[in-house]
Amino acid sequence: AQERMQSGGGRVQPGGSLRLSCATSGCEFAAHGMGWFRQAPGKEREGVAAIGSSGNIADADSVKPRFTISKDSAKNILYLQMQKLQLEDTAMYYCATESTLRYWAQLQPDKYDYWGQGTQVTVSS
Repeated sequence: AQERMQSGGGRVQPGGSLRLSCATSGCEFAAHGMGWFRQAPGKEREGVAAIGSSGNIADADSVKPRFTISKDSAKNILYLQMQKLQLEDTAMYYCATESTLRYWAQLQPDKYDYWGQGTQVTVSS
C-alpha cells in the first residue's frame, strides 16, 4: 500500500524558512510525478510545486523563487524548501503522488490520487 508521511511544518516569522518532507512507502509509483499543495481556510487547494516523471519541475508564480521542490529518488522522499516565508503562505500543506505516469509536472490537484496527511505551516509575527 502507498503511504506518505509528512513532517517539517510549524510556526515561523515572516522572512523565515522551513523545509517540508514527504516520505513515501511502497515502490509502485516511485517513478510517478509528485507535488506539494496547500489549502488555506476558506480557499481551494492549490498547487505549489511539482516534479514530473521526467524530473521536470513546475511551480506556482506565487512561490517563485522562494520555494524549491526536490526529490531523493533513492529514499523516496519529496522535499519542499521554503524561504522568505510570507503571511499569505500560511496554510495546510499536502504532498501527493500521481497514479498515472505523466511526463510533465502537474500543478492541478485533480491529477493526483494519493495524498499525505497534511502539515500546518503558520507564518506570523
